Amino acid sequence: MTGMVKLVVAALAGAALMAPLAARAQEQKLSGTVTIWSWDVAAKALEAVVPKFNEKYPDVTVKIEDVGNQPTYDRGLAGCAAGGTGMPDIYTVENQESEVFWARFPECFRDVKAMLGPDADALLGKFPAFKLAELTVGEKVYAMPWDSGPIVLFYRRDMFEKAGVDVATIETWDDFVEAGKKIVAANEGAKLVSTNGDTTWFRMLANQTGCAMFDPEAQNVTISQPACVQALEGVGKVAKAGLFLQANWGETLQAINADKLAASIYGGWYEGSLRGAAPQQSGKWGIALMPAFEKGGSRASNLGGSALAIPTASQNPEAALAFLRFAVGTPEGQIIQLKASGLVPTLPEAIQDPYVKEPQPFWGNQPIWQTVLGTLDKIKPWRGTQYFAEADNSFIPIFAEFMAGNLEASAALTQAADEISGATGLPVKE
Repeated sequence: MTGMVKLVVAALAGAALMAPLAARAQEQKLSGTVTIWSWDVAAKALEAVVPKFNEKYPDVTVKIEDVGNQPTYDRGLAGCAAGGTGMPDIYTVENQESEVFWARFPECFRDVKAMLGPDADALLGKFPAFKLAELTVGEKVYAMPWDSGPIVLFYRRDMFEKAGVDVATIETWDDFVEAGKKIVAANEGAKLVSTNGDTTWFRMLANQTGCAMFDPEAQNVTISQPACVQALEGVGKVAKAGLFLQANWGETLQAINADKLAASIYGGWYEGSLRGAAPQQSGKWGIALMPAFEKGGSRASNLGGSALAIPTASQNPEAALAFLRFAVGTPEGQIIQLKASGLVPTLPEAIQDPYVKEPQPFWGNQPIWQTVLGTLDKIKPWRGTQYFAEADNSFIPIFAEFMAGNLEASAALTQAADEISGATGLPVKE
């Protein structure tokens, strides 16, 4: 080996050794404050991540403000309209509402994909397609996927047993309705599930059937398509059987606490809320897959879930990105949040964590997270689009008429399609 070659090899070896050191030095250089707007259990989940994050970045102070769900959305719209004034370093946005921001204020948030640099495709490519669909505009990705809401059936073991119902026999929505009649009859004063009058139930079943309010390009109204009619008819079967408790969020938790509700079909993130509302019912609850529309059909859907975006006006974007990389982009960060608040991971690697396989005492020692996370790769992508708010507001009163038995599913959705078309200016797909 010539002297020159030896020098080059030595230089390359030295550079290779120095690269990790340089990276660690860069990590240590990050400092200052990162402010995050979020709400409720999501805010608590992020707080749980901070101690581990600070082991790696001791000079970064993370301030998490529990602003509240609706106020976070409203303040975000106001801040973006004002050119970013008053925005935090990290902003929480629900997936179904996110496209409102990207469409109205495309300059308000940073392109996370560009910020990640060479690592972008490797990291973002790990997330399920349904979580990225609403965060992506062309080549830009405006936020990092955070939690998800895989739908499952939460059920009271004792109330099902009292009615002689084995949850394993509930495979379809027809099975669910027939079992529900028995459960309500056997548990005096109780209902099977609750609804607060919004369109949640329709959206859960619509995602399951592959229906959406708009087509993937957000060019046509599709809420009156056959898959949507099938979804609404499924909700109607539960309503006509008298299985619904009409109650808002707080009233539903009170009913659970008072043994007046035998089940809930909701996103996996509801686990923490239910467990927190009725700790004395430990051991009485279980989790199963949501029913399908036919035997062997899809038993996977998603409701809710959020993403974390970095506003363009952030005062500390590098530290904000470092926090996102750890909290959202690593199994460790996501499992910390799962343990703390029941916030459901989106990163598929997290399902390999030993904690996911552990029996959970509140749930009758069932390893519930295997069931919940096991549906992630089966969930169909669903876009709220920039027109979600207009569409949902148009549909709510029509949905209420349907639930009251005043409209059939097909007629209700035909009317909804016309109303949504009028509100958005988009044509109805025939």
